[in-house]
Formats: sequence, C-alpha cells, structure tokens
Amino acid sequence: MVQFWREGLPAEDYVFFFMDLFGRSLDEQPARPWYRGDDDDQAAREAFRSVKILTYREPQNPEYKEFVSQLKIDAGDKFNFTIDDSLINGIAGSFYDGVMLYSHVLNETLEQTGGLRPHGDVITKRMWNRTYHGVTGLVDIDENGDREIDFALWDMTDTDTGVFQIVCVYNTGRKKLLLQPGMVIQWPGGSAPQDIPDCGFKNDNVACLARTVTMHQMVAVVVCFILVIIVTVTIFIYRKLKLESELAAQLWRIHWEDIQMNNMEKVLRRACSRLTISMRGSNYGSLLTMEGNFQIYAKTGYYKGNITAIKYVNNKKRIELTRKVLFELKHMRDVQNEHLTRFIGACIDPPNICIITEYCPRGSLQDLMESDSITLDWMFRYSLINDIVKGMAFLHNSVIVSHGNLKSSNCVVDSRFVLKITDYGLASFHRDSNMDDTHAYYARKLWTAPELLCAESPPPCGSQKGDIYSFSIVLQELALLRGVFYLEGDPLSPKEIVERVGRGECPYLRPSLCSQSHSEDLAQLMQRCWSQDPSDRPEFNHIKLLLRKHNRGYGSNILDNLLSRMEQYANNLEEQVEERTQAYHEEKRKAEALLYQILPHSVAEQLKRGETVQAEAFDSVTIYFSDIVGFTAISAESSPMQVVTLLNDLYTCFDAIIDNFDVYKVETIGDAYMVVSGLPVRNGKQHGREIARMSLSLLEAVKTFRIRHRPNQQLRLRIGIHSGPVCAGVVGLKMPRYCLFGDTVNTASRMESNGEALKINVSEATRAVLEDFHCFQLELRGDVEMKGKGRMRTYWLLGESSPHTP
Repeated sequence: MVQFWREGLPAEDYVFFFMDLFGRSLDEQPARPWYRGDDDDQAAREAFRSVKILTYREPQNPEYKEFVSQLKIDAGDKFNFTIDDSLINGIAGSFYDGVMLYSHVLNETLEQTGGLRPHGDVITKRMWNRTYHGVTGLVDIDENGDREIDFALWDMTDTDTGVFQIVCVYNTGRKKLLLQPGMVIQWPGGSAPQDIPDCGFKNDNVACLARTVTMHQMVAVVVCFILVIIVTVTIFIYRKLKLESELAAQLWRIHWEDIQMNNMEKVLRRACSRLTISMRGSNYGSLLTMEGNFQIYAKTGYYKGNITAIKYVNNKKRIELTRKVLFELKHMRDVQNEHLTRFIGACIDPPNICIITEYCPRGSLQDLMESDSITLDWMFRYSLINDIVKGMAFLHNSVIVSHGNLKSSNCVVDSRFVLKITDYGLASFHRDSNMDDTHAYYARKLWTAPELLCAESPPPCGSQKGDIYSFSIVLQELALLRGVFYLEGDPLSPKEIVERVGRGECPYLRPSLCSQSHSEDLAQLMQRCWSQDPSDRPEFNHIKLLLRKHNRGYGSNILDNLLSRMEQYANNLEEQVEERTQAYHEEKRKAEALLYQILPHSVAEQLKRGETVQAEAFDSVTIYFSDIVGFTAISAESSPMQVVTLLNDLYTCFDAIIDNFDVYKVETIGDAYMVVSGLPVRNGKQHGREIARMSLSLLEAVKTFRIRHRPNQQLRLRIGIHSGPVCAGVVGLKMPRYCLFGDTVNTASRMESNGEALKINVSEATRAVLEDFHCFQLELRGDVEMKGKGRMRTYWLLGESSPHTP
C-alpha cells in the first residue's frame, strides 16, 4: 500500500479488499492495521483509506458470551491455560455446535432405526439443509453441508487517527449487507470506484487502444526478438561444435593390434578332425564340428575380451577419411536397435581394412534354412519374419534411411534365436568388385528390385521401396524353404533371372507361390511387396500391422516362442550323431544351472514341467537384510566401474559364504542384500538358526574384506533380521522373479535401516526363534521407533556360544 501511495495513482479509482478471516491485523486496540512504528506510517495511513478489511464476525448473542466465559474458566481450572484469543473462542463455539448438531441427528436416526447402528452417510445427509440454534447463534447448514455464517466489513472511520471499525455486516441468511448504526463506508473520492476502468481491465476498450502501444512495449518486443535470435544461434553453434568434436574424436576407430584373432588350428585339434562344411549359397559358409563344441559362421576375433564378427573390405587398399565417410561412421555408432547388429567399429589400417560388428553364433537366416538340425515350424518362421520387419522399420526411420542389400545371408541369428539385420550403411566401404558376368555376381542380385537393376547408376544404399522388394524375396525363401527365387518347372540361371526381372517385360518374372506351403494372406503380402510399381509396395510399418493380423493363431509370447524353439532344437539334436548328443546334454546342463541360479530349484522344476507356479504362504521364515553404511559417499568418490567392481567382489564373497547354509538369496539391489531361510523348502524352526549363523559369518568376512581402489577403508555392514509369515511366488513372464510379500519383509527392512554399522539387529520374533537353540548370545538393545511400525523391542546378536560346523 505504501508503494501504491508513492506511485501517485489516483486513490479515488482504486479500492483494496483484504481478506483477514479472523482479524489478526485488527487485534491491537485501537485497530490500526497500517501501523508499524516506522517512517512509512504516515504514507501507509493515507494509503489505507482505500483499504476495506473483510473478517469473520464473532457472534454477539448472550449464549455465546456465556459459553466463552465458561470456556475461559474451565481452561484455567482444568488445564491451567489462559484463553485470550477470539479465534480460539470462535473455533471452540463452532466445534461445540457441530458436536451438538451431530448428537441431535444421531438420536433421531437411532429412534428411526430401532437402535441399530446407522451408516455414516445417513447421518451426514440428515445434517444438510438443517437449521439449529446453538451457542454461536443460528447454525444454518445448506444443501452442500456448508454452514452459512456472517462477515464483517471494517473501514477507516477516522482519517485523523486511522482507526478501523466495523461499518457493516453481511448477513448470510438474508443475503444482505447491513450498515451498522451511525456508520457509513468511507470512499477517498466520495463514492465507490466504478466497476470497470475506462480502458477495461486489459486495455481492450476501443477508445483506449491507441494509448496502449507505448515505447516500452515496443522495446520489449525488440528485446525478446533479439534474445530469441541469440538463443537460436547459440544452440546452433553448440550443436555444430559438438558434432565437430565427435567427428574429430573418431570413437569408431579400432587399431588392428587391439584385435586378437582366433587360433583355428588349436581349436580344430581340440575339437575333432572330422568337420562338416556347408557352403550352400551362404556369404560366409558355416563351420561346425561333429562334436558340436563350437560353431563359426563368420570370420571372428576378440576385441576387448568379446568375440566379434570381422568383415574385410578387400576391394579397398585404403580408406580416405572424407567428411562423408566420417558422417557414415558416426551414424553407424548412433543407430542402436535390438534387431540390428551392433556396430562396434572399423579398422582402416592397411592392408587390414575391416568392419567390426556384433557376432551372432547361430549364423545367417540362409544357414538356418539350410540346416537339417533345426525344424522351422510356422511359429518360428513368423517370429523371424517379425524380427526382419521390426529391424527394417527402425532402419527406414533412422538416419541410415535404407539398407540396399537386404538378403537372407544378411539376416543373422543370435544365440537366443533373435534375428538381426547386418551389412547396412557405410556405402563408402561397400563397393562391388569388378565381377560382371560371373555366377556369384548375378547370384547376389537375385534380391535386387527391378527399378534398381535397370538403373544406370543405382544409389549405393538402394531405396526404401527396393528394400520392400528384397524383403518379399526373403519372405518367399522362408515360406517355401526351397532356396532363393524358386521357380517351378525348368530352373533358370541367376543371370537369366536377373536379366528378365531387370527388363520388366510382361508377364513379370517373379518366384513361384505354393498354396500348400503357406497361407493365402502371406501369398498376397509377397505379391504386394514385389509389385513392379514401387508405389504399390507397402511400408514396413504397414507390413508389421498385416503380419500381426495374419499370425494371431501362432501366439506372440516371446518367452513361449523361445522355450518352444529350444525344445525343438533339443529334440532335433537327440536325433544327431552320438558325439553331438553329448554336447547337447552339456549345454542343457549349463542352461539348467543358470535357471537354478535365477529361480529356486523346486520352482524351476515346475516351470520346466509346464506347470503354473502358484503363490505359496509360509507360516514362519527368517529374512535377512543388509546394506553398506556410507555407500552413497563411496559411490560419489569412485568411478562407476570401481563401484561395480566393489559390489561384484563383495557379493561374490557373500554368495560363496551363504552356500554353506540352508538359505535362499532373493535379490541384490545396489548395495542391499536380501536372503531368506525357510522357503521354498520348509525347514521347521531351523530358519532362524541358519540366518543367524550366516549373519555372523558375513559380518566376520566383511571385517577382513578389502576394497580394491581403497584398501585402507573398511566396509561397514549393517544387518537386520526378522521372522514371521510371508507369501512367495513367481512374478512376471519376461525375466520372471521369485518375490516375497508380506509385512515380515517390510519389518525386516526396518530392522536393517534402524540398525548400526557392524552390528546385527534382531527383532523380538527372531529372538523367540533363536531361544530354542540355547546357543546364541543376545543383548537387549531396547525399544526402537520404527517408521510405520511404532516402537519395537530389538536385540543385538553378538555371537554363538558353542562352535559349529555348517
């Protein structure tokens, strides 16, 4: 208000309403809300002539005054408390009237129901639309359950002293503003300001529009425009500098000496001298030992400890790092998808110019179709087709734009039977050798679209519509399993096929269809994809929808498909020679061992039998929780790799220790470690003893544990134990987890979080279990406040009085 006065604005044009419900600004007598006792009081008093204060009106009836008097007496006598605040009086009176009104309504309801306890909603609705005479006067509750109360309007009645008084009262019941006797509202201009300013609240009055465009507004517009330009230029320069730094860093570059090549002679001697080689149309060929110990479908090597696929660029003596080539390599690093082989890097050290990508041990789709050891049923085929469509749809929407060389040999399958697209991008690296008019040259062109065959200089990476045509040829391969571009009757040579397709003469030459081998919907999809007119071919996003509609009968559960594929693979392997059967059993043992690491043995056996794992309740188990005190500080002062190494070393140590006890490790989350005993196999009351002994062993081990990068710092482990009932079951289908539920889990977590470093905090329930063994040393810690649990009695587990051999 002082600022308003100093601005020199006309006081007669403004009025300010202050909402001070309980009149805190008017408590002092005389009521001068503007008074502060400083140099601004004079200006404030003048400004407050335009101020009106709206407050709750304290009841004036005799019943209320008698109630307040008795309230003050009772507060002093019974509670030694002095009431000198009208706010408390009003709240107490209103609360008293509310309780009395509720009591009256409750008595009426009980009479009507014959003493039966009524529902809360019934009583509440009876209190609405009701009038009741209480100590605060007339209590009028409207149809919404709100009480109608009166309000008082305060104004400066004496401009010399600046004292505020009640000038009028708004009566809610009568919906009227009633002036107090002898009072009148004071307006600085002699009358109330007009409701709407001359120019409107937003200066939208036509008569005032010409005055609203001021120099300040024009300056603001110019400044905003300049700021937008500066921000835009700054972002552009930042992105430009970042791009240039990424290009200059050459993060894709791999030096030849960093690649470790496989010693094939040692591998062959260790495996067997008898080998079978499949070269039926594959780009790489497939090398498979008779004992089945390894499979090599591409030239491989080790880079940073991981096996990778190496594709040599034999038609290039050197690679010139032009800006175009640098962009191609950067784009390859940026493109990441589960259905594209991951680009690791490129080596441009002559003469070993090559591309390093992710290695897929199952070989190419062409190898898979030619293999006799795997049966490609339609569920499997539809899964592979869907993988191709997902990968190509992503590729077409990425910076790579198109593949240009899609074929069954460029679709590789990883160890989980997930198909991935390879040999995409890097147009500067892929150049056809001078192999015109050779059988191999035309054999590689069988997947090429007719418009690209007849083009004088086709784009290096083809076109998106050309990829659709190539997909249709791959689709026909999968549907018939009779090789690429299968034709009934007299077969044509690859050169004859390519020349006839390129000429585009009617009738157009296309692969043969077989209604007995595939559905009519799939035949229509192939015909649309290899249409002569590129505009008639559907996009991959549309193909994805069509396939989803067509293959509903084969299911879409990835886990079921994977288990089914593995089952087929196992069944086919049993029919192979005796040497390969042994390798199959070894792989099966490893897979089962991994499954038993993820899920309890009994649960894993149920899943293997195809049974549904039902949730199971356990009456009594003991749960162990622990974490590292100060782990956040250690993480902040360590690199991510050092944190991973620390946790791996610690929990490898812990895992080795808990193998000596009848316990089950539930999970680790960060630095938290959770173990339970008594499930999934019940062990009577032994669960408390097993967890107690395990906790003592872990605590002893952590005292001698050393952090690699901080050898002088000791880890401070905090442990909590609690016993009680839980419910356990498998949750989810994708990466299923065996989880525990119940209040016992929460309490055990509270026991750990409220414990102390290098100590074992034990609950009263666990202490009762341990007392049956008469060999554990427990010390009463006392009652501890647990979040969400209240106060709980806890104990420290100090040790075991008698030696034991787990």
